Amino acid sequence: MDNKCKKCLLLEAGEKVTYEEIMQFVAGLDKAELADESVIASRLAQCKECDNLISGMCLKCGCYVEIRARLKNSDCPDYDKRRW
Repeated sequence: MDNKCKKCLLLEAGEKVTYEEIMQFVAGLDKAELADESVIASRLAQCKECDNLISGMCLKCGCYVEIRARLKNSDCPDYDKRRW
């Protein structure tokens, strides 16, 4: 049986330490670099529907989606099927 968590975010996958570290990183970013909360929520919801999301990471680029989705000037790395 495959124990990898698919289509979930880090916090939902039980990766609390990693999630907290990511949130600390995000807290250190310039607020002008961050997207609005509604945009972030929409992006994360779309990431959760993507087959390239595994344990909070995007298989297309290797990023943590909780960071990428928060960056204002970021976009979905799936060039063939951009979700946002």
